[in-house]
Amino acid sequence: MAENILLELLVAGVLVMVTFAVHAVGLVVLTRTVRREAREEVERHINPASLEGVSIVVAIVLGIFALHAAEILVYALVYRGLGAVTALPDAIYFSAMTYGTLGYNDDLISPAFRLLAAIEGINGLLLIGWSTAFFVTMMGRMIR
Repeated sequence: MAENILLELLVAGVLVMVTFAVHAVGLVVLTRTVRREAREEVERHINPASLEGVSIVVAIVLGIFALHAAEILVYALVYRGLGAVTALPDAIYFSAMTYGTLGYNDDLISPAFRLLAAIEGINGLLLIGWSTAFFVTMMGRMIR
């Protein structure tokens, strides 16, 4: 019993570090892309409400969604690899619901890995919050 909890905590710790690293790198890439666009905006006076300005916002949103999808997939692959969830589509669904803290139910995951799922929920909440702060900051910069 105690060994299983330690294993879950170890796996969860690694997953938290991996997903935070993926998120950090992704947001740095998005920031650099937006900064490049911001320089062009100043030089060419691009209106944030123009088609080009809106396309930048859409690119940021899609980039953030891609990051979250990758992080959800990482958890799903681990669930499947550990045998915590039997089928990959179920693992992806369970991971997305858990990551987004919707927590539909625990029927899909083995009881031996529920602690890992709970930590994914906390991790997802933090990463979604980070993305929200990033998005608000980027929009503030564009509106200036």
